[in-house]
Amino acid sequence: MAAGKLFIIGTPIGNLSDLSPRAAEALRACDRILCEDTRRTQKLLNHIALKKPLISFHDHNETEKTPEVLEQLRAGATIGLVSDAGMPLISDPGFILVREVRKEGIAVEPIPGPFAGALALAVSGIAPHPFAFFGFSPHKQSQRLDFYRTLAEHSMTSIVYESPNRINESLADALEILGDVEMTLAREMTKLHEEFIHGTIDSVKKSIAERELAGEITLVFAASAPAVRDELNAGDIRKSFDALRESGMRRNDALKLIAEKYGLGKNALYKMLMDGGGGR
Repeated sequence: MAAGKLFIIGTPIGNLSDLSPRAAEALRACDRILCEDTRRTQKLLNHIALKKPLISFHDHNETEKTPEVLEQLRAGATIGLVSDAGMPLISDPGFILVREVRKEGIAVEPIPGPFAGALALAVSGIAPHPFAFFGFSPHKQSQRLDFYRTLAEHSMTSIVYESPNRINESLADALEILGDVEMTLAREMTKLHEEFIHGTIDSVKKSIAERELAGEITLVFAASAPAVRDELNAGDIRKSFDALRESGMRRNDALKLIAEKYGLGKNALYKMLMDGGGGR
């Protein structure tokens, strides 16, 4: 008997209407579907009037369940892997399974779906190239500070997932390590209460300080610039700014151009130039 197939199926991150026709077709072709939360996946299947066996498959049982899934695939089953929202394996379980299925030479077919990080990046207005996705920040502050130090070292646009319960503490740590760079906070994307908050880390932090946020949160940070803390590079930035001003460019336009070039928030850049006497 020929081996079966594993579908990796991207699902909506909120609005069920975002399920693609191809994803719906793949779900219908499955003998059974692996999912993080059977209740959430059942709502998705109800949306397309589909009944399929749902198998709980999450971070805590992936290692245990993988041999069983492999046996079913060897026997010719067609199995779908979905996450609660978005593309499986992106901060969700499935990595161990896919590696083992690949080793067996069994077909793996990906069905594209939304990625919250890409959506937030697209709407942020922050330079998208290069960018890196870092997943969820750690729970403990000491580890979270190290996490943001890693972002700073990479010095590129960074995408981070965060919990509503830790968002204020996380932004405080990000501000300490990254400086007051430009950022976007995206919440409840594609849903009824979708919200995007743009600004620097400090301004976004202040705008949500007295609020209780709900739903999944995606953060997009502009590149942290070690140059701000380096006198030689800071001097180079001031020279670039002065050259633009001397060419006749308006101050705000020059600030915006330099901020984008070095991945800085305009407020942080203005403060640096004023501190160095270059903010004319």
